[in-house]
Amino acid sequence: MLQKITLQNFRSYSKKTFDFTSNATLFIGANAVGKTNILEAIYCLATGKSFRAVEEREVVRGGLGVGRVAAIVSNEVELELVWDNRERFQKLYRVNGVGKRQIDFVGHLTAVLFQPEDLEIVIGSPSLRRKYLDGVLSQAHKDYRLAHHIYEKALRQRNRLLLGAKKEHRILSRSQLEYWNALLIEKGAIIYNFRKGFIDFLNDSPNNFFPIKVSYDHSIISVARLEKYHQEELLAGTTLVGPHRDDFIVEFEDQSASGRAKFKILGNYGSRGQQRLGVLALKIGELDYVEKQNGVRPLLLLDDIFSELDKDNRQHVLDLISKQQTIMTTTDIHESEEHFLKKLHSNIIHLG
Repeated sequence: MLQKITLQNFRSYSKKTFDFTSNATLFIGANAVGKTNILEAIYCLATGKSFRAVEEREVVRGGLGVGRVAAIVSNEVELELVWDNRERFQKLYRVNGVGKRQIDFVGHLTAVLFQPEDLEIVIGSPSLRRKYLDGVLSQAHKDYRLAHHIYEKALRQRNRLLLGAKKEHRILSRSQLEYWNALLIEKGAIIYNFRKGFIDFLNDSPNNFFPIKVSYDHSIISVARLEKYHQEELLAGTTLVGPHRDDFIVEFEDQSASGRAKFKILGNYGSRGQQRLGVLALKIGELDYVEKQNGVRPLLLLDDIFSELDKDNRQHVLDLISKQQTIMTTTDIHESEEHFLKKLHSNIIHLG
């Protein structure tokens, strides 16, 4: 549970502390008063990075100096993340005052974020879906974080060799790629197993309010496939197979005129409302998955979701709120929803 968070020189806040209860906390305020900044700070502590910033240095107020976010979580663990913008940009991770690598920092606080922009998971590019998988699995598994980190470093080295050979019109032998090939195959297998496990979990989870089916489009990496695409990779100057080319497809159950259920691709055939429900189904699956892996229900972060959903679908979100500590933002709230939150003994904070 998140008990307290302090923002110092972070986004619009020079210094501000917020306390939380084990129930829901709702921040209400007009646009640009800093509601989402609070969720961003919490998400940074959970994942080690921002979900908004193009460059991490952007989070520092005014772009200069040092920004800091610190929190107290269950069992009196203190988490601290510092962005030092004074000379050479640095990010510092600390747990109870002790410096950590990002790989070791992530996992002390877990959080699931649901925001309007998450619609891009089903309608956007494959890279966004891979980013989604990485975000879920990195919080749930240290082994995934480590394998993905090593895979990305090896991929950059291999691509550098391929691109250099292409630009300089020189021959690049298979033996020069052998070490990087072995590393990509080894770590790629770990990444695949975790991704497949999560997608299988989503498909096996009961979901009555909006049934979805998730299909894993896996780019196999093996000695045989790297051999097969060797010439094409030399021409392209990049690695053409592996988990960095993975994708997944979300389908929804559509009742045809004949009354027979048929699954269709959500991104292509679903309405805007159906696509939002599909993302909500993914997020509920994410909450359940992380809880199963870690034994602790993640914190739920909801950024201005009420304005994106109709009355019936807002109720699905309200039903979800009571199952874990939830922190959310909105510009406005209906009387019925405010009454529901008060019944849960929620903390309602007005900003601005």
